[in-house]
Amino acid sequence: MRDVDMTVTADDELSLAGTLTLPAGPGPHPAVLLLHGSGRLDRDANTGRLRMELGPPLATALAKDGIATLRYDRRGVGATSGDWRATGFTDNRRDAAAALRALAGRPGIRADAIGLVGHSEGAVHAMSLGTHPGVGAVVLLAGFARPGEDALRRQAERIARGLPAPLRPLLPVLRALAARHLARIRASSADVARFAGMPMNARWMREMLDHDPRPDLANIRVPVLAITGGKDIQVDPADLDEIRRLVPGEVEVQRIPDLTHLLRRDLGRPSVRSYPRLLRQPVDAGLLVRVTGWLARRLRETSGKSDEDREKPSASGREAPGETENSLVKSP
Repeated sequence: MRDVDMTVTADDELSLAGTLTLPAGPGPHPAVLLLHGSGRLDRDANTGRLRMELGPPLATALAKDGIATLRYDRRGVGATSGDWRATGFTDNRRDAAAALRALAGRPGIRADAIGLVGHSEGAVHAMSLGTHPGVGAVVLLAGFARPGEDALRRQAERIARGLPAPLRPLLPVLRALAARHLARIRASSADVARFAGMPMNARWMREMLDHDPRPDLANIRVPVLAITGGKDIQVDPADLDEIRRLVPGEVEVQRIPDLTHLLRRDLGRPSVRSYPRLLRQPVDAGLLVRVTGWLARRLRETSGKSDEDREKPSASGREAPGETENSLVKSP
């Protein structure tokens, strides 16, 4: 396995700095584009002291199965220039599409065997890119399947419930403040706006609030694996049922007990207050086994197929050894 620098040229000619992890041995290799969640995230899903470190372990696991991985720094983060606060939700999607094209055109990569792995916001972009030519499989980690405003309101409510007991009487006040804050964001037109003295990525928020991923899910014709943790307080695990209903082809949904939005397991009561502690742990090893094994099978099946063949059902994915979590498979 080796890492090489790779630059993606965005639609506006901005250079997105990334890492291409290649398996040992000669190519061409199947490949995966990794898309991270929201915020000021670098290619490994790290921001400041909150280091999710999703990129390296996933790329290493995929390389062992002979699959290359591309991940990149977002605008204004790491080695990529720009202003992340002025970047919109649709900008992130266009950049992801540019990265997908660059990966497919890279020498040594099989353009007919490319998968997508998206986490949180990245999963929502993967839903959109799942219809692109050459994409053979889509993995959605903690992806929501409802309008963005509904998803963000639900997230704010669940996070508020995790407040310490002495602060819970303040919930009605916090809800009112959040509603006023949301109304001000919707009324703004600037890319970046100040609220309570803090600069905010207002355009990203407006576009996220208005986005509905359900039409994208209904257009995916390649196999989909959707995983959400039973203790995810940012995305409703019940959205897995909607993903399973909407995707017309083969789809496997898995709800993993004790898995959080950070892709770590937590045996206690889920709360954002546990995030610093959870981030000191590695990404759940069982999750990596599930994702890499499923992708290795699907990309081997996809390689060399025509677009018509890709729409035909294939065998369902297996769960990681020893796991008993909920797993439902639907084939067309």
